[in-house]
Amino acid sequence: MPRALGLLWLLLPGLSALEPLSVGLAIGVASALTGYLSHPNFYCNYVECCPGAGHRINATALKTQLDTKLFGQHLAKDVVLKAVMGFSNNPSPKKPLTLSLHGWAGTGKNFLSQILAERVHPAGLRSKFVHLFLATLHFPHHEQVKLYKEQLQNWIRGNVSVCPHSVFIFDEMDKMHPGLIDAIKPFLDYYEQVDGVSYRKAIFIFLSNAGGDLINKAALDFWTSGKQREEIQLKDLEPMLSVGVFNNKNSGLWHSSLIDRNLIDYFVPFLPLEHKHVKMCVRAEMVARGYAVNEKVVEAVADEMTFFPKAQKIYSDKGCKTVQAKLDIHEDVMMRDMKAKR
Repeated sequence: MPRALGLLWLLLPGLSALEPLSVGLAIGVASALTGYLSHPNFYCNYVECCPGAGHRINATALKTQLDTKLFGQHLAKDVVLKAVMGFSNNPSPKKPLTLSLHGWAGTGKNFLSQILAERVHPAGLRSKFVHLFLATLHFPHHEQVKLYKEQLQNWIRGNVSVCPHSVFIFDEMDKMHPGLIDAIKPFLDYYEQVDGVSYRKAIFIFLSNAGGDLINKAALDFWTSGKQREEIQLKDLEPMLSVGVFNNKNSGLWHSSLIDRNLIDYFVPFLPLEHKHVKMCVRAEMVARGYAVNEKVVEAVADEMTFFPKAQKIYSDKGCKTVQAKLDIHEDVMMRDMKAKR
């Protein structure tokens, strides 16, 4: 307020020549204006603000996004929805929410992490409160692991101090140097505060291809035994996945204290995608580009994908990762369809 009044005084050089009543009125207007402009509801319409203490994630909106945009992942949708809503609705969580998402490329891990980030911070990955780390980009050199640990701790500490609801996403965990991620263990543990900072409202998400082979084998075993993929439950995969990742030397979580101390709340398996799921991805991408769905194009794009095992050809070996690029080839067909319908 004093700053605003000082500014008013500078802007009105003749203010001192005014009658006392006029001066009082001007100061009153300045005070009211300053109070209005500094009100959080007004300020946060123009500048991104950290959610308040009572912030709750909209369960209906999250479920709708997962149902309409994430295909073939009944386990991931169910586990993540329950975990996130339980965490969000808990006014006093004992630790930050920590999820480890596993599966082959193109199965939806990055997509799900983006959806979660957007539910907490509408700007998603563009938000200053959402932090994405890529192992090969941010931590490339093994000989600098000690420095990376210190930098990572300082970055997380500083950002959670500013916004308790910060979201941290670590991609390419299978390429991260073993031991590096253990630097954040104090922040994930059951401490009320660490050096005066509480991390209990933050969310940490790990993305990894490690364990994908185990998940694929389990899914194929279910298929071979005549069971539906929707019959696969978390208990069928999570214990095997956590042990497999812990003992995988190509995993950033190899012999990690985060697993040893049970600080990862859920190991979330992403199943390999079948032909029908790839077609769902194609349809969604066509709609996102503003085109009407052309089933011939959908079929053509899906048929251009490669599937495994060689004999049965059940699962896409790249998930939906190359759908956008392959759809580009059919852009002219979609354009003609759109013009013909006008």
